[in-house]
Amino acid sequence: MLDLIKAYENYLTKVKQASANTISSYMRDIKQFAQWLDVDVLDATQLNISNYLRFMEQDGRSAATISRTLASLKNFYSYLVSSGFCEKTPVTDIRVNRGEKKLPQILTSREVELLLAQPVCVDAKGYRDKAMLEVMYATGMRVSELIELDIDDVNLEQGIVKCTTSKKARAIPLYPAALRALTIYIRDVRESMLAASDERALFVNVNGSRMSRQGFWKILKHYQETAHIDGEITPHTLRHSFAVHLLENGADIGSLQELMGHCDISSTQMYTHLINQNLKSVYEKCHPKA
Repeated sequence: MLDLIKAYENYLTKVKQASANTISSYMRDIKQFAQWLDVDVLDATQLNISNYLRFMEQDGRSAATISRTLASLKNFYSYLVSSGFCEKTPVTDIRVNRGEKKLPQILTSREVELLLAQPVCVDAKGYRDKAMLEVMYATGMRVSELIELDIDDVNLEQGIVKCTTSKKARAIPLYPAALRALTIYIRDVRESMLAASDERALFVNVNGSRMSRQGFWKILKHYQETAHIDGEITPHTLRHSFAVHLLENGADIGSLQELMGHCDISSTQMYTHLINQNLKSVYEKCHPKA
């Protein structure tokens, strides 16, 4: 059973080239199911799957977690069938309550200005934080893409950052304030923060090594508090805000898809629905006859 799960993990990594987060989520869901199951995964039935999802619900798991688990198991068994490990998948005709889908939080332009103004550029950490926040909002990168940037990915003369993933690479321009903040950090600050002269990471922590996801998360939460911005701000909040603000100011959906690195345009179209939802909310609040 463990060999099958390991084989699937290798498939996700080498063939599908899935992100580290996706692989981690799939493996966690599948291993938890395998531990609960009282038979081999190859002998699991539709009833086993349904009972496990019901167990998760009774255990207080959220609708989103249960829905994701079902998707993980569906993909896992599809792989087992296509690879010849079993004849048919037990994940058929199973429906779960997906729960109410929450719209992502979007910062207003004023809130973005407040957030970006928070780092105090009096020491290396302040200059680094300023550059990270500006680049994050300027490019709409995922946090994993931001922290994986190397110094060679930046072209200050052209004012662009090259973002490379396992599937594709894209060059994203920087607006003047972001380019200025990044230029100061690279030319005057970064070298003094490095633990080793051959470190290639663009953004480093106080120990001089590559910044982590958790490290950036803490930085963002700190500046959210100092800016007194309500709500739950995550690194993805800046990515969502980047997309919505571009669309609101006239960007076309195709260009936005390219900037965000979406393989499927349906992922980008979500932001047009979000704008429409926001407009409806404004209409209902402000129209005298609404």
